[in-house]
Formats: sequence, structure tokens, C-alpha cells
Amino acid sequence: MEKKRPISEREKRISQLEERKAYIENLKKERERKKRAHRLIQTGALVEKYLELKNLSLEEREELLKVFATYINTNKPNKFKK
Repeated sequence: MEKKRPISEREKRISQLEERKAYIENLKKERERKKRAHRLIQTGALVEKYLELKNLSLEEREELLKVFATYINTNKPNKFKK
């Protein structure tokens, strides 16, 4: 049979578990942010590599990508569509 703890001990344990849950949720969010940042860096590196964007400013890069975005999105093979 379970020993009865005073309410203050139970409340303390609940508080500890809630803090642990928040810590785990923050770790999960941090991992997701890091995955996203890594994916964005990889994608940017590929775009820069294949489109030779090194000598263009950010505004020029955006303009160039806008030119191709519509074409690429409408002609994307089915295996790359959601």
C-alpha cells in the first residue's frame, strides 16, 4: 500500500514534474529549431552553388529567385510535390 505523503510533498513533486515537462518541451522545440536552421543553411548552400549567386546582393538574389519560383513550382515533378 502506498505511503501517504503530506500535501506539501505531493505539491512539491507535482511542481518538479511540471518543471521537468517544461524542460523536455523546450528541448524538443530547440531540436526542431536547430533542424530547421540546418535545413535552411543546406538549401541556401545548394541554391548558391547551382545558381552561382555569390556575386549578387540579397535583393538581386531575391529578384532572381522570384523569376524562377513560379516556373519551378508549376513544373515540379509529382515526386517533389506535397
